[in-house]
Amino acid sequence: MQPYAGKKAVVTGGTAGMGLATARALVEGGGEVLLTGRTEAHLEAARHALGPRAHVLRSDAASRADIAALGARVAETLGRVDAVFVNAGYARLAPLEETDEGTYDLTFDVNTKGPFFLVQCLAPLVRAGGAFVLTTSVADVTGTPGMGVYSGSKAALRSFARVFAAELAPRGIRVNAVSPGYIKTPTMGVSGASAEDLADFERLGTEETPLGRTGAPEEVARAALFLAFEATFTTGAELPVDGGLAQL
Repeated sequence: MQPYAGKKAVVTGGTAGMGLATARALVEGGGEVLLTGRTEAHLEAARHALGPRAHVLRSDAASRADIAALGARVAETLGRVDAVFVNAGYARLAPLEETDEGTYDLTFDVNTKGPFFLVQCLAPLVRAGGAFVLTTSVADVTGTPGMGVYSGSKAALRSFARVFAAELAPRGIRVNAVSPGYIKTPTMGVSGASAEDLADFERLGTEETPLGRTGAPEEVARAALFLAFEATFTTGAELPVDGGLAQL
């Protein structure tokens, strides 16, 4: 079965974790995908693992120049696309008194400014009936200590999803968000986390999540692809993939 045969998509932050799982599902389902990342080793590994229907591009999600270059590459390689998964993100946890301006700026550049201008850049390339899916977080509705800047950036992105949905609806383009909780990715969503930190995050995920475990990247991928291709009468929504963490 090839559910995505003939479909073309873009996945940012697509060389690891949730983005890679989404890109892999698209390719295995017969689709063609252009995915981005920053780490050369991850880019090469994704290129090797996914094969010729995956086009891999080094791109900084916070760079306006890289966003423009991505738009040009998408137009050249794929032409019109059916879906864009805006997944690249950044998190560095620190309490209020320890958060510096550099961390604040980088977090909002990657999680908020970058996605805004990416959607602006790629919207003309999305065909009628297509979709954007943005990765938000359970942090956009929780008050977790140490996550102030990250939570604020994702709450802004959630608001963007609503406005983008309203503005692109006349073109028949849907915009939704997928909101992960604890997901077992290589970084558990936190940049610079040590092996000990990762083990602690997974333990917390098991303890705090009502379903009693951390999620898998593939579970987020399935939710993102549902919003992108199957939820044809849904726009402006946020779909939690959090095991009930922010719901119960």
